[in-house]
Amino acid sequence: MIKMIFQSMPKKITKSSLLVAVYMVTIFLGLGLFLPAGTFLWLEAWIYLIIFAIFFTIVVLYFSKHDPEMLQQRARPKFKKKWDKIVMILMGFGFFPTFIIPGFERNYGWSSIPFWVEIIGFIVLTLGLIVIFLVMKENTFLSKAVEIQEDRGHKVITTGPYRIVRHPMYLGFMLFIVFYCLALGSLYSLIPTALGVTGLVIRTVLEDKMLHKELGGYSEYAQKTKKKLIPLIW
Repeated sequence: MIKMIFQSMPKKITKSSLLVAVYMVTIFLGLGLFLPAGTFLWLEAWIYLIIFAIFFTIVVLYFSKHDPEMLQQRARPKFKKKWDKIVMILMGFGFFPTFIIPGFERNYGWSSIPFWVEIIGFIVLTLGLIVIFLVMKENTFLSKAVEIQEDRGHKVITTGPYRIVRHPMYLGFMLFIVFYCLALGSLYSLIPTALGVTGLVIRTVLEDKMLHKELGGYSEYAQKTKKKLIPLIW
């Protein structure tokens, strides 16, 4: 559904069309939570949706002005690597249920999480979004597809979050998606999330190998920034 929203946009993506897409996705995510929950009286879900809508509104407004080409690349990715398509499908099978299960869990009382854990969830979730924004700000070659953008003079990015790990975008998304589950008081949604994160780790390994082979200067950068995804660990 979300993919269909972006595919339905005009060939030349405008700021207005991106904002419309953001709000349509927000509504879609809201329905995925409230309908299974059987109620709209769910504070945590409303907080999440507000954070989501505000964040991506800021992303669209900021990058439409400062890096519109990067927005175009991310809105219409071209998946050229076969393994990338396969891994994205694996991630989709994992992450899609993550956005639905919390509603059922609330409705049927499958699990109970202390309120203070939910607060931590929202804090780290927001931290993950901040990391994602900083990565987008730093890397104009950022794309949803694994690719070398030779037509844009693709080069290694070594500044900002890239000083800490080689794939900070994935780190930010991991923080966001894992702690999203906790913020909404859902333990069972961590099960499909684990499958999605596994796909993300596989993608990190394969993308890193590809960058070593195809992107000039990446091997030298990897010698300085040792960790791929998790600071101080891996």
